[in-house]
Amino acid sequence: MESPTQTEPDQRNHKPVDIKQLVSLLLLFCLPLGLFAADGTSILETVTRQFSGDLDEMRTRAAIRVLVSHNRTGFFLHNGNRKGFEAELLEKYKEHLNKDNKRNQINIALVFIPVPFDQLLPALLSGKGDIAAAGLTITPDREKMVAFTKPYLPDVQEIIVAAKSAAPITSHNDLAGKTLHVLKGSSYATHLKQISHRFSKENRLPIKIIEVSEYLQTEDLLEMVNAGVVDYTVADDHIARIWSQVLKNIQLYPGHPIHSGSQLAWAVRKNNPKLLQSLNGYIGKIKKGSLLGNMMFKRYYEKTRWIKNPLEPNEHDRLNRVSSLFKKYAEQYDFDWLVIAAQAYQESGLDQRKRNPSGAIGIMQIRKATAADKHVAISDIEKLENNIHAGIKYMAWLRKHYFSDPSISPQDSVFFSLAAYNAGPAKVRKMRAKAAKMGLDRNRWFLNVEHAALRIVGQETVRYTRNIVKYYTAYRLAFDLHEATKKAKKQERGALSEHQVSNQKVTGPSLVNSTCMSAPKRPFATSP
Repeated sequence: MESPTQTEPDQRNHKPVDIKQLVSLLLLFCLPLGLFAADGTSILETVTRQFSGDLDEMRTRAAIRVLVSHNRTGFFLHNGNRKGFEAELLEKYKEHLNKDNKRNQINIALVFIPVPFDQLLPALLSGKGDIAAAGLTITPDREKMVAFTKPYLPDVQEIIVAAKSAAPITSHNDLAGKTLHVLKGSSYATHLKQISHRFSKENRLPIKIIEVSEYLQTEDLLEMVNAGVVDYTVADDHIARIWSQVLKNIQLYPGHPIHSGSQLAWAVRKNNPKLLQSLNGYIGKIKKGSLLGNMMFKRYYEKTRWIKNPLEPNEHDRLNRVSSLFKKYAEQYDFDWLVIAAQAYQESGLDQRKRNPSGAIGIMQIRKATAADKHVAISDIEKLENNIHAGIKYMAWLRKHYFSDPSISPQDSVFFSLAAYNAGPAKVRKMRAKAAKMGLDRNRWFLNVEHAALRIVGQETVRYTRNIVKYYTAYRLAFDLHEATKKAKKQERGALSEHQVSNQKVTGPSLVNSTCMSAPKRPFATSP
């Protein structure tokens, strides 16, 4: 980055945080419109703006929005990296789309938008995303609404998972009168209802099916079974098997599946045949049964090295440990603190220990000379707080000194400041001049000055700004989902404890109900 007193940028040669790295929820984001309001609402509106066009329109936007429901098997974070069977499939699809692009072409990006599981298809149909990818089982009811790709995982069994202390299951008949907690909106609930309907015809007790909060996932339920909080749940056999090697107090019953031969696939809108064709062409190469598909399946579902103890701190906890400092100095210099957090994640992976041969130090990767300049004047940047303070103060100086012209919107002034933090303000000045000569808007970064940036510095600064926006959006969306999940778990446990004491049906404020839910507002609830 450039010191405030320098006239030429200090070209840093360090490699930025890997494009695959994400925060508590991940996303590879290309923002097609220069919207970046201080409160973050406009960025979310851009991500969730309703689009229903086919692959051609997505290429024009340089983004395909993938609706995901985060879990710790198919789509999760491990040591700062996006991992999971489904995550890797999607990453390779992005490479497939961009393989023939030239140097001056903007690569298409995958925008991962986390939503509760039961909102995947509604969000897809309303144009909030382009692909729903979260281990969806193809069912007749779902096929009426959406178009499914070819299955990437065929012949999946849905099996009962029980606490070892619970009564054993020797046949479906043993489920009569039992209470099973399953994921809301899942095929598990549908198939259990079919079995329970048969019981009613046979004068057996029905199954009590509890569809838990949409903020919980199958892995959360497996944890709760392992802890003895609930007795029974249902999971896909490959998920149950891998987690049974970590959760030692669960018992699997693969001999009595509630449904056999399920097929997992991605979903798209029925009016997107080109996207469907593209996905199907790709899936044919990587589905289970193909060489690559089998390799990835074994990596995630036959080995346990990648599985973290569910009780260990996750990426959200990493952010929590430094969030108070981001909030303190972002407020002081009038930034959205999550923008700064996303920038720090791009710079260092939120690691104050990081050092770069160019002299960049710490979580904000700022140089001592820059921090010592009279316009920043922060010493001891080896200390976490000082490093954060110096980085944010330098950002504020860049914004005020170079990008405060009224013709530049507040949101684009932030984008330009981020670009200058990476490439130096002198280079950004050249980019803006080049954009004007190209007939583009020199006061807007995305789809304007970034095109000039490609010609001057290549992909580096374009990727840098996009990555920060993707991380920001991931933080923004995932942060609320994470908090809602914690609340759901707490209320779930409390409600079940009350139920066990009173031996009465759970009511009141619980997020568990067999017919309805009371949960925090969903990310899309107020979106336009």
